[in-house]
Amino acid sequence: MSYYIVRQMQDRDIDQVTRIDREAFPNDWPPTPYGRELGNRLSYYIVVCEESEAGEKASPAADSPRPVELGPTSPLGRFTSGVRRLLRPENPSPPQMPDSRPVVGFAGIWVMLDEAHLSVIAVKQSHRRQGLGELLLISAIRKAMELNAKMVTLEVRVSNLGAQALYEKFGFRRVGIRRAYYADNREDAILMSADDITSAPFNAHLQRLARENAHKLASRQAQVVTEL
Repeated sequence: MSYYIVRQMQDRDIDQVTRIDREAFPNDWPPTPYGRELGNRLSYYIVVCEESEAGEKASPAADSPRPVELGPTSPLGRFTSGVRRLLRPENPSPPQMPDSRPVVGFAGIWVMLDEAHLSVIAVKQSHRRQGLGELLLISAIRKAMELNAKMVTLEVRVSNLGAQALYEKFGFRRVGIRRAYYADNREDAILMSADDITSAPFNAHLQRLARENAHKLASRQAQVVTEL
């Protein structure tokens, strides 16, 4: 039996998160400064860690899909994040405690007023196609609700059809185009939004998808523990 622990990102995770980020977004430059992001009051990052009863790592999945690309290091993303850090003082990081469980995925959101922006989702290549991307998305949306957001927005490459299908499955709809959004190849981004995430219909849909995700993980002899 394997366990996936969902918790808030901490300083001790930065090295592992950065490696996953580089693996998922090799063409993005400069890399996101996650150490500073953790001190931004308007941002919130979560990680998924793996632990197994016997201590072994889960076997890699074959035919991994393309990573979810949300442009965390696009010019607009870097500018927005920088402005937010200037407007609000930094938060101290949570107390550090030893944790040998490897990080296998992470996600981040920015929250301003009643809008949450999903800035990044990435899963370690060896752990894709196991339901962890969905688990991170579910966790990020729930955290947005907890932080009193009423809508969630994101950007995704026009060529990343798999990610677009995932977001549409969760109720996101296309609301616009950001031309030449990605710096590496000037690819356009589709702006997507899930509105009224506090409504009863959206919550019922999210709960159904969460149950399906739990069943999918259970079929792989995995159980989720949430420490958020």
